[in-house]
Amino acid sequence: MTESAVTIMVAGSVGWEEGVLGHDGDAFPNQVGDMSGLRWLRLNKTKLQKIPEEISKLKKLEHLTIMHNDLVGLGDSLGSLPALRTLNCRHNELNDDGIPGKIFNHEDLSVVDLSHNKLVDVPPELENATNVIVLNLSHNQIEMIPNQLFINLTDIFFLDLSNNLFETLPPQMRRLTNLQTLILNNNPLVHAQLRQLPALLSLQTLHMRDTQRTLANFPSGLDTLTNLQDVDLSNNDLPRVPETLYKVSSLKRLNLSGNQITELSLVIDTWVNMETLNLSRNKLTALPSSLHKLASLKKLYLNSNLLDFEGIPANIGKLHNLEIFSATNNQLEMIPEGLCRCGKLKRLLLNGNKLITLPDILHLLPELETLDVRDNPGLMMPPKPAELKKNLEFYNIDFSLNNQLRLAGAPTAPSADQSPQQKDPVARKLRLRKRRDGQQESEKVLKGMRDVAKDKADGAGPESSDSQEQKEPLKPKRWDEHLTRPQLNYNEIFDEDVGQIPGIQCWEIENFVPNPVEEVLIGKFYEADCYIILKTFIDESNSMGWKIWYWIGEHCTLDKKACAAIHAVNLRNLLGAECRCIREEMGDESDEFLDLFENGVSYIEGGRTSSGFYSVENAEYDIKLYRATGVQTVFMERCLPEFLSLDSRFVFMLDTGVNIYIWVGKTSKAVTKTKTRLIAEKINKNERKGKAEIHMEVQDKESAAFWRGLGGAPPMPIVAATLAPIEYLPRMYKVGLGMGYLELPQVEIPKGKLVQSLLQSKCVYILDCKTDLFVWIGKKSTRLIRAAALKLSQELNLMLIRPDYCSVTRCLEGTESQVFKTKFIGWDDVIPVDYTRTAESMDRRGHDLKVIMERDKPKTDLSALFMPRQPTMTLDEADQLTTEWNEDLDGMEAFVLEGKKFVRLPDEELGIFHTQDCYVFLCRYWVPLEKDDDDEEDDDEDEDPEADDYKCVVYFWQGRDTSNMGWLTFTFSLQKKFETLFKDRLEVVRTHQQQENLKFLSHFKRQFIIRRGKRKVGGGEVKRTDIEFFHLRANGSPIATRCIQIKPDASLLNSFFCYILMVPFDSEDLMGVVYVWIGSRAEHEEATLAEKIAYKMYKDNYTIQMISEGEEPVNFFWVGIGGKKPHDTEAKFMQHARLFRCSNEKGYFTVSEKCADFCQDDLADDDVMILDNGENVFLWVGKKTNECRTSSTYCHSYVGQLPHPLSWSQELVRCHTPELATTASQVPRPLN
Repeated sequence: MTESAVTIMVAGSVGWEEGVLGHDGDAFPNQVGDMSGLRWLRLNKTKLQKIPEEISKLKKLEHLTIMHNDLVGLGDSLGSLPALRTLNCRHNELNDDGIPGKIFNHEDLSVVDLSHNKLVDVPPELENATNVIVLNLSHNQIEMIPNQLFINLTDIFFLDLSNNLFETLPPQMRRLTNLQTLILNNNPLVHAQLRQLPALLSLQTLHMRDTQRTLANFPSGLDTLTNLQDVDLSNNDLPRVPETLYKVSSLKRLNLSGNQITELSLVIDTWVNMETLNLSRNKLTALPSSLHKLASLKKLYLNSNLLDFEGIPANIGKLHNLEIFSATNNQLEMIPEGLCRCGKLKRLLLNGNKLITLPDILHLLPELETLDVRDNPGLMMPPKPAELKKNLEFYNIDFSLNNQLRLAGAPTAPSADQSPQQKDPVARKLRLRKRRDGQQESEKVLKGMRDVAKDKADGAGPESSDSQEQKEPLKPKRWDEHLTRPQLNYNEIFDEDVGQIPGIQCWEIENFVPNPVEEVLIGKFYEADCYIILKTFIDESNSMGWKIWYWIGEHCTLDKKACAAIHAVNLRNLLGAECRCIREEMGDESDEFLDLFENGVSYIEGGRTSSGFYSVENAEYDIKLYRATGVQTVFMERCLPEFLSLDSRFVFMLDTGVNIYIWVGKTSKAVTKTKTRLIAEKINKNERKGKAEIHMEVQDKESAAFWRGLGGAPPMPIVAATLAPIEYLPRMYKVGLGMGYLELPQVEIPKGKLVQSLLQSKCVYILDCKTDLFVWIGKKSTRLIRAAALKLSQELNLMLIRPDYCSVTRCLEGTESQVFKTKFIGWDDVIPVDYTRTAESMDRRGHDLKVIMERDKPKTDLSALFMPRQPTMTLDEADQLTTEWNEDLDGMEAFVLEGKKFVRLPDEELGIFHTQDCYVFLCRYWVPLEKDDDDEEDDDEDEDPEADDYKCVVYFWQGRDTSNMGWLTFTFSLQKKFETLFKDRLEVVRTHQQQENLKFLSHFKRQFIIRRGKRKVGGGEVKRTDIEFFHLRANGSPIATRCIQIKPDASLLNSFFCYILMVPFDSEDLMGVVYVWIGSRAEHEEATLAEKIAYKMYKDNYTIQMISEGEEPVNFFWVGIGGKKPHDTEAKFMQHARLFRCSNEKGYFTVSEKCADFCQDDLADDDVMILDNGENVFLWVGKKTNECRTSSTYCHSYVGQLPHPLSWSQELVRCHTPELATTASQVPRPLN
């Protein structure tokens, strides 16, 4: 018996209890027999073979469920349960002898389920259960029903006799006038006429699947069943729909699948209430034209018929409630356009037909979720209408090819559908008339305004006579005349004789109301109180006069301050005084106020009266420790808050209220850590109002505050626990009202995973997580259920053995705690927000997106995509540029980083670079002075001609495999010296491997060599013991010629290039042999250059041989590069390769082209790159980019304008490949 199998509810005179019993072959617990108040018992999937005797003691048991067990018999113990109402024994091994007759003698027995057993006969004593309303005998081997059964059981509502061996039914079935559901599926009722059915006037559901129904034995008179709503006649032998079914106008669901029906009658318009109609697996060739009159139809299934385009009526679009249309495996070439006018259509299944195309308005279906058109080989999907391309309006960019060609200045092809619009003369006259009327109204308004202005200027207005009269200046009102005295009755607050006797009176503010102060206490003020002081005196005219002050203590509350001012003003109004109410603050009193008190003013610390506000107490939080488990979904399980609970394999969250600590174990998963941090952020935001602080604690680096929260630091390091934590599956119970008592049934959790949809607003649930109990209260639940749920949760907490730290948490719908949400799959309260439009922009630019996009045309620069490729530089042009740049070069000094300082590079190593080194080249260039024409005429008269100026450029070269430490060393050492020497004539250029500019490369005269690894410190001849393989190549220009060391592999050879291979010898005289491999299609100049480079790299101790492709020696050459392998013989990409960069670094979307000399290092992580190698176009997406969709659309536009068709591939490359010199020929092949 599994632990989650048994759930017991006990109702006693004191309260409710609940327990969970777990067994696996053990004896049934004796404690169950002592639960005298037990009313509900479930023993599902417990491998029971007999009924425990303890059940016979449960005299108040009402509901007994024993499903999915191995019971052969029910024994005699169930006969002693007088209160039994429900008996559910489905999916067992019960036979006829195993069911005692005493069970059916209980008067209250109303539900009997004996399905999925091995019964051959109906239990004879079943006829004694006269109060049964639900009877399920399906999936047995019963052949006959006794006639007496339905004579006594006349109150049955639900009867399931499916999957048995019935050949006929007793005529007494006509007595079941209350029967609402009758299921007869899968029975050989070939000779049964079923004449009893018309007498079942309350019948609502009738299922007769696979009961060998034909027109001859189909029951007549079904039209008398006015309540019939659901009929299942599938898998029978009906050639057409029986006429009597057309007369049942109350039908809502009709299943006629799996018959031989060839046509439907036009009288189906009587099914006005039909919602689901299943006609699959028949022989229908057409649907009746009256189908559109089924106004309530929601689901229509026509699979596996012979329907074609003509067979579906064109007026099907009038089925406005249609949600599912399934017509798979038919002969449809097209569907009517009217079908696409069903606005509520959600699923359209058309796979396995002969579709050629679909209506264009298919894209306009607003609620379409599923469109299945598989297995239609000749289908051409219709293009989307122009009004549907709103997803591209977000960028406000016209992605069409013609528009992009126009932006780039390229000629656009005229569109065939662009025809001049015809002018409408009638519309033109209407526009002119409307404009003329508007102008007349405007002229009238302007004329009136001019007349009014003229009258005012001439003084002829109606007020001119009054203006001529001399007006006397108005006197301002006194301050007291402005005051309006409110109609307030202050007799209950102040005494009747207040202000009638000369002297001083004082009131203190308490709970918003002034209370009189004893005379001896006047002048003794508390620092946290406020007072009102009234001085009454007789003035010179022998009348009463008053002066009013209100005194504010330094530490008084806000309500006392406000009430003192308010009551002082109302006291003045009560007396009718004309004086002001003077404010006096503690420590800053006026002399007149201090003179009121003979003994002066004294201050008393604290306050004597209470504030009228409620005092807010700081919330107290219990210290809680949670263990986070899971990757995709993180579950928080509560643990004992001490260091013994920590485990290095997990992530823990310690919640102390104002501080939340995330403890990360050494071997825990990073994803779990990140998601636990997110949970802590949500707790802080939603439950702590952002007042808590979140701390990350790494194992062995914990703070002292973290250990204080756990009661102290551990004496030894935290390690992984030897035993895995026991997973406790949560159980959820629904609190409900039963027949005179409360019920707490367990909720069935699908696949053992809690989902939010299980919670209903009208109900209250208790979620038992062993170490945590949650009471979830729906918004629409009743007050009685809420109170009972809280009481039940307390009893449930005390009933089972739980840790002391277990607590009950109350959760209201909509305000659930974050820990409660983690118990459910996919409960994420992410609110969709359009972050592209801020509140300020909405106020500034308006809400209409169309108007905004029409007004604000975002700038784009796509001209590079439509420009021709930069032509390759010829050898003569390269030689001319090299000569000019080297003539301006006065001198070049080279340095290399050795250790932590730069040293001069030996002359024999000039031009040889290493991938793990950094080099500095100081180049001095002459800058000739430009002279004017007048100066040239007087050259002879000058004594000394002006000397030409110079400029120093420092090139810092960094290898691909080196760190940035070399650049930092140069910045703080060598660069400082150069800046001191050359000042403003100095320019520093930092360049990386294979990204050098042409001017720098020209100084090496095409002998630019890049070796792998690190240079030998101190230089000198190095004995090389490994095979070295170099590739000579020029990208875009002969100046950009490099000899790069690559992996010695024969598959990297190409007939278009030259290669250098060095095979070392283990000899003192001869260090190795060097082969200069000349491809069959390589240029003669490159072959000569390769030979020069080989002699430069390898001195006298090497033998250098020139070999052509096809003449390679086997012993050293092929062995040195791993054996002979197939290699490329073409390099057309050299003439076509282009690399584009898509970026928004300028504030708008731009596409720029890299020069022809590019390598893999040019791929930027935060950009999108487009590579065209002449045969394929690749889209490379950086892992930090956000313009993938836009770039993809532009890439389609680029492919569309190419003169020759290319294949299009989208390569999502998320990281750089560390291979050297990855070029167009080495980009991954396109995906199929």
